[in-house]
Amino acid sequence: METNAGTATRGQARPARGPRPGLITRPLLVRFVSIVGVAASFYLLLSTVPEYARAAGASAGTAGLTTTALTLSSVAAYLVAPRLIARYGYRSALAAGLAALGVPALLLAAPGLDASVAVIMVVCVVRGVGFAVTCVAGYALTISLIPLQRRGEGLALVGVVSGVPSVTCLPLGVWLAAHVGYRPVFVAGGVAALAGLASVPWLPRSGRAAGPSTGIVAALRMPALNRPALTFSAAAMAVGIVVTFLPLAVARTATDVAALALLVQPATAIGGRWLAGRYGDRHGPAVLLGPGVLVAAAGLALLGLTAVPALVIAGAAVFGAGFGVTQNASLTIMYDRVPESGYSAVSALWNLAYDGGMGVGAAGFGVLAVRTGYPAAFALTAAVLPVVLVAAARRPRPS
Repeated sequence: METNAGTATRGQARPARGPRPGLITRPLLVRFVSIVGVAASFYLLLSTVPEYARAAGASAGTAGLTTTALTLSSVAAYLVAPRLIARYGYRSALAAGLAALGVPALLLAAPGLDASVAVIMVVCVVRGVGFAVTCVAGYALTISLIPLQRRGEGLALVGVVSGVPSVTCLPLGVWLAAHVGYRPVFVAGGVAALAGLASVPWLPRSGRAAGPSTGIVAALRMPALNRPALTFSAAAMAVGIVVTFLPLAVARTATDVAALALLVQPATAIGGRWLAGRYGDRHGPAVLLGPGVLVAAAGLALLGLTAVPALVIAGAAVFGAGFGVTQNASLTIMYDRVPESGYSAVSALWNLAYDGGMGVGAAGFGVLAVRTGYPAAFALTAAVLPVVLVAAARRPRPS
């Protein structure tokens, strides 16, 4: 694969239509074990650790920095993960990431541990690195287990398998901490990741892709990859806005509306990923990227009508569906454009676009909403998504 600036080669061409190969194989089922383990471990502790830090004496601002430490360490790990995978292989990297995700969670549950803020921060940093490595190595390994003719549908299935525990474990961790204490939650999070670690030896032994590997910096310079990544990052920016500010925007109308909307949005996103995968395998994922972004923008505009609860719920459903389609289409497009040696770079770039977009969206929207109010801020953000779509689709002028 070429790695010069501005250059990208065509990846694997999709085979002509014929008998559809089986999708559910034994290696893929084994891989599902670690997918569920990572999602459960990550989301059980995501909202619980800041509460734990607050209970340990941290201020509200310091407690919030636990999530910042988790996120920043993940972003930093995305930049180096492809090189680590190229050197040590998918299975070894995945195992190391699962251990880094699970062992620190068990450390927090250790009897007699001095739960200082410094210890909690270190745990968050290590878990952030572990999460990033499992995402990059795990996605790259998973895509090699999915038949090329059913790549979109396979990625959608992976989204369902990871989406269900992520939707359920986030509120479950908070509920368990309130009713049975923090340590059982930490034990559950650690055991979930280490259970995934136990499945790694049963994965295929092919650990290194043939050919020279592609680094994240080279991937960032390839228009064939950075354009769909930019488009997806804009949609992820909207997700960061929704999960952060929707409860605040509807606080004066009905808090139950926000809770229901935040449940509907990921549920319809899972459905959107599934439908996009099946359609994209038959007609190509590229035709879905633009419609997915436009549907997400329409849903985001509806979410701004905070005075009408029914429209807020409808907006969450529409936005979730559009975001799910954008997720599947962008990731499938990027994998289609690289050979196997570029899988880890695509995984890192796509996840970087996801986390980076969410962070930028949450930070920028807060500044905007202070000046315009929530309804106008939602409308303006919705208008930005089609602009990014058009900008990313423009081809550079030949020199």
